[in-house]
Amino acid sequence: MKQFFKMTFASALGGLVAMGAVILIGSFILIGMAATLGNKPDYVPKTNTVFKLSLNGFLQETAEENPFEFLSFGEMVTPLSIKDIRKAIRVAKENPHIKGIYLEAGSLTAGTASLDIVRRALLDFKTGGKFIVAYGDNYTQGAYYLCSVADKVFLNPLGLVDIHGLVSETTFYKGILHKLGVEIEVFKVGTYKGAVEPYLLDKLSDDNRAQITSYQQSIWTNIVNDIAQSRNLTPQDINNFANQGYAISAAEKTVEFGLVDELKYKTEAEEYAKELAGQTDDKLKTAGLNRIKTIKETAPSTGKNDIAILYAEGEIMTEGVSSFYGSKLITEDMAGQLDKLRKDENVKAVVFRVNSPGGSAYVSEQIWKAVTELKKVKPIVVSMGNVAASGGYYIACAASKIIAEPNTLTGSIGIFGIIPNTTDLYKKLDITTDIVQTNTYGDILNPTRPLRADEKAIMQAHIEYMYNIFLSRCADGRGKTKEEIDQIGQGRVWTGQQALEIDLVDALGGIDEAVTAAAQLAELTDYRITHVSDTKDFFQSFLEKQLEDIKLSFVKSVIGDEYKYLKMLNEVKHRTGVQARLLYDIQPL
Repeated sequence: MKQFFKMTFASALGGLVAMGAVILIGSFILIGMAATLGNKPDYVPKTNTVFKLSLNGFLQETAEENPFEFLSFGEMVTPLSIKDIRKAIRVAKENPHIKGIYLEAGSLTAGTASLDIVRRALLDFKTGGKFIVAYGDNYTQGAYYLCSVADKVFLNPLGLVDIHGLVSETTFYKGILHKLGVEIEVFKVGTYKGAVEPYLLDKLSDDNRAQITSYQQSIWTNIVNDIAQSRNLTPQDINNFANQGYAISAAEKTVEFGLVDELKYKTEAEEYAKELAGQTDDKLKTAGLNRIKTIKETAPSTGKNDIAILYAEGEIMTEGVSSFYGSKLITEDMAGQLDKLRKDENVKAVVFRVNSPGGSAYVSEQIWKAVTELKKVKPIVVSMGNVAASGGYYIACAASKIIAEPNTLTGSIGIFGIIPNTTDLYKKLDITTDIVQTNTYGDILNPTRPLRADEKAIMQAHIEYMYNIFLSRCADGRGKTKEEIDQIGQGRVWTGQQALEIDLVDALGGIDEAVTAAAQLAELTDYRITHVSDTKDFFQSFLEKQLEDIKLSFVKSVIGDEYKYLKMLNEVKHRTGVQARLLYDIQPL
């Protein structure tokens, strides 16, 4: 028997050693493959090439290229980097071998400000005298907004152009929390701080509805005006199409309203682009984003002075909190990045690209401090993305200059705190607790009992204290009084265009305008642009992403549709404490 166990143990140990060896060898192989794939030579386009830009996936400020993407199974939701797209469009404009752009509309998800950035780049491309042709089996609203700049817009004869207007949806948790036996204690400052309404109400308050209507109408007006100008229509034409429900109608209606030039099949649209490019091959000769973005830009600066662009994208959260749903996070590490740029003698100015709905007030304060310290040494210009609200505005307000996109959502200067009370949930589960403490407020944040009146007073006083600090930070940064900031604060959300009118931002524009402003403030005429990100190295990010995907798939497979409730509870847990955050489910275009 002993011999049997020895042999069994030896076999098991041998198997584990062999498995470890295989994993180790496999890891080295993957590392080698990644290194090889990650160092691709610059692409050299052939004569009469067409840049094919597939509008499929979701737009974000930056995106890591995954050298293992070819190993993935099934359909992938691809992140599209705005930085990469802008560069590719620039080099396509400059390169004599690239004759035009073929836009292929797909399932594109993006914020309105992100779309506006890419659209401006496409409009600039057209100034080089090259063509843009767009084709879609169907057009989402966002994809059409981009494709409307094309010289010719083609739609499949059975396709749709989904122009229906903007929708902002807020999900309310009050009912499900009540069923679960969870009560949320909310403390806030700000008439318009709608982030707490999902926990308290079952519909929007009148004030919140008014502010959403205001910024939504501002954004939609910009979108409609842009489309109308590109298509030689009136804004009323666009709104008539949307209001009559022609987003779901025969494709001929899109031609009748002037949104589409002709109904063509994909092969016919490609044939048209091929003729414009002067190609004689049977098939349209194209190069995609991953190739075009590797082409070197002409006339790079030889200056030794750097303007660094630092990207801050995602919720502002404390270190160690899992994204759980694959979203990006801004942690206290961002303050460290700013500190490094402050100490870097080669960096003469910084562009801080902020795309965040906010989050932790504590982390926001640490980043704000780093911005103020950097500004003492060199200029820092904030460039706002889709959203730079609440905590996102907190970390921006101290900058030397703030430049927002017209459709940026910003402001939301307010503070809130949420404390869950799980008393009824514990009763339903027959769970009891007992407390022994030395002092009166030892268990003030204990979620297993409701807060007392004196504890609520303490919490509310702390929220008001934090709001006063927020007001002070904004007032100091913008050269205003706290009273002036309070009048436009109160949690109110503004578009970039509206924020310019009330002096929350200094100008409208994108990263290019921010770089120009930074150069002027630093008195630079010759400089290089460097891109900085707090993204972890590829392999750490890759492994963490795989673990998150596995966890997410497992949870979904086990609890099915109930997953959305777990997601909601996880969000509540991570957003307890003092928050400076925008919380709206604004459907992207």
